[in-house]
Amino acid sequence: MSKVLNIAIVGCGGIAKGKHMPSLSKQSQGRMVAFCDIVKERAEEAAAEFGAEGAKVYTDYNEMLKDESIDVVHVCTPNDSHSVITVASLEAGKHVMCEKPMAKTSAQAQAMLEAAQRTGKKLSIAYQNRFRNDSQYLKQMCEEGELGDIYFGKAIALRRRAVPTWGVFLDEEKQGGGPLIDIGTHALDLTLWLMDNYKPKSVMGSTFHKLGQRENAANAFGPWDPEQFKVEDSAFGFVTMENGATIIIESSWALNVAEFGEAKSLLCGTEGGADMKDGLRINGEKRSRLFETKVDLDAGGVAFYSGSAENEADREARMWLEAIIEDKDPVVKPEQAIVVTQILEAIYESAQTGKAVYFD
Repeated sequence: MSKVLNIAIVGCGGIAKGKHMPSLSKQSQGRMVAFCDIVKERAEEAAAEFGAEGAKVYTDYNEMLKDESIDVVHVCTPNDSHSVITVASLEAGKHVMCEKPMAKTSAQAQAMLEAAQRTGKKLSIAYQNRFRNDSQYLKQMCEEGELGDIYFGKAIALRRRAVPTWGVFLDEEKQGGGPLIDIGTHALDLTLWLMDNYKPKSVMGSTFHKLGQRENAANAFGPWDPEQFKVEDSAFGFVTMENGATIIIESSWALNVAEFGEAKSLLCGTEGGADMKDGLRINGEKRSRLFETKVDLDAGGVAFYSGSAENEADREARMWLEAIIEDKDPVVKPEQAIVVTQILEAIYESAQTGKAVYFD
């Protein structure tokens, strides 16, 4: 008889309500038994909608962690609290899924990694774009060598005008940055994972705050308050890896660009290339002729996809709980996620100093 894991949610705001709780509610191998939020009403609403019978509500996660029946904690709070809550949860004997990015700083991320290694508990970061159909298909191609030696990648997270105006997104102290650490982190994680390259050598970066001071700006979520806009509105990075491969990172919430898209990767290898500009496109050369093909991902028939309605968030939740129950590595390993945070931090540092950041 398979084990049913008891899950606690810390932070019952937008990302928990929009992704974690709906996806976890579909998993037969887990049930949500505890909900914690500094606003008690939010936790109560979440418990009423998603909680198992008798689910408990907390405003202090330390009190919640005293419950020995809790197996798993999902950390869905602002970036500045990811590390302290994750470390406390791991030390309390819980497995942890933490929202992206891993932490606000690489030092905080390192504390999380060390806590996971010290306690033997599983830690994963919520990079759900790895679980998309196109990402899974392309990862399989990369692993089988169909693109050859991948020496150039582009991590794309560009919005034309979609600045989040709720929560603490515009608060540099709580978030650590703007679009780079918010959506750029997804694109970078996806690109590093597809390339299977986690050894950066140097980073150059630029950040801009050119449009954030505009009053009554056009925006998908309504005009932002320039007084509250304390983070960059766009950021770019140039990363050289130890093996010579190069990655360019493009991120923005507001940028005068006609072509935009989020959590997309472009890869160039010795045997072929791939991009996610218009679906998943593969290009290459055969019999002295160039070719380009678009992969039909709606047909099913591949190992990871059977045509079901499971989306990337549902797949992430299922495979995370399976990793705990079957005692195997999660798809997103903390050793990988920390490299994303290190590169993002280096881009911000380089942008501030005007100098390259070199990794030891």
